[in-house]
Amino acid sequence: MSAPTVAPRDVLSFRFRRHQLDRRQDSASGAADVDLLDMGVQDTGPDGAAWALHVRGAPADTKDALVLAWTLRGAPHAYRRTDIRAVAVATAPYSDADAAKRMFDAAKPLRAADVAPLDALRVVAGHLREIVTEPTVKGDLSGRLTAVLDEPYLRSCKPCNAVHAYEMPFRLAALQAGLELEPDTSPPVLRRIKGMRAPRYAHLAGEADPRFDVVRNHLRFYGPTRVADVATFLDAPKADITAHWPDDVVEVTVDGATRSLLAADADELGDGDDGAGPTLRLLGPFDPYLQLRDREVLVTDAAHRKDLWRTLGRPGAIVVDGEVLGTWRPRTSGKRLTVAIDPWRRLRRGEAGLIDEQAERLATHRGVTLAGVERS
Repeated sequence: MSAPTVAPRDVLSFRFRRHQLDRRQDSASGAADVDLLDMGVQDTGPDGAAWALHVRGAPADTKDALVLAWTLRGAPHAYRRTDIRAVAVATAPYSDADAAKRMFDAAKPLRAADVAPLDALRVVAGHLREIVTEPTVKGDLSGRLTAVLDEPYLRSCKPCNAVHAYEMPFRLAALQAGLELEPDTSPPVLRRIKGMRAPRYAHLAGEADPRFDVVRNHLRFYGPTRVADVATFLDAPKADITAHWPDDVVEVTVDGATRSLLAADADELGDGDDGAGPTLRLLGPFDPYLQLRDREVLVTDAAHRKDLWRTLGRPGAIVVDGEVLGTWRPRTSGKRLTVAIDPWRRLRRGEAGLIDEQAERLATHRGVTLAGVERS
């Protein structure tokens, strides 16, 4: 029997709802009451995880309930403090091949020296644990780490004219050393997570609790999806993703391509229109909804994709019921915020007012006054 066909708009509506972006704002019981924290919320950019959680119904103050840690793709992500041990397992590599791929150019000199990538990460995690006995600035920590590592772990950094530990093993090992990032520190400050014994890759991702399993959660929040999309999202080999693909999936066809969806979610596709009117959100440039790897499903126009996912100076996205209708950029002058919007189509009835509401909420979130919304 052929896989049922699903319209792209139903995929976007499903993902929008699964990300809880249709949720009434300020409706969460607390900062931890956001489903996406099972997978992690990336904390990049001026508004970061706090705004991403806020547009999903969480209160503005998120610090006490959450932990920031370097995990997926070496980026800082927010998690519930109560979940962090399980997260350390779920975000570990699956294998030596996976560890090598995630650490990029650091793998080659290690393998040339007959050091297995997972063993290398254990070594780095052990040193980090010993060094960080009190909050330590990243630069100081890197210098002290470099001093105790052997040559295969180190690289010559031309911009700094110095020798450093490779960046990705440093980042990937930090949570395994039981370290978190202090919020609102630049450069980052690392400290021990209170009450957490360092796992140091004693457990790999294949042993993860299903609730935090990163492959399963990619299907949960970005389904229907493909093995290649998950592998790219994690910087992992496709072979490892295939080996850990859940059994309880069904296949559907989207734009002629076969994709997988958790069987329990199949009935939710196409159930998005509740007659309550459009829901519009201003999403930050690195919001989880925009972190998917099948970008052509979210934004069909190639020029618009290039604009939204710029390498430098990435804008935020104006999203209504799953559809990206344009981009936005903040401009600040003192304590005043102007939101410049660039719609890709003509705004429909009520959408301009919804953008104004979101801009006002963003200004309040930042502690500034909204000067206005301008079309760029």
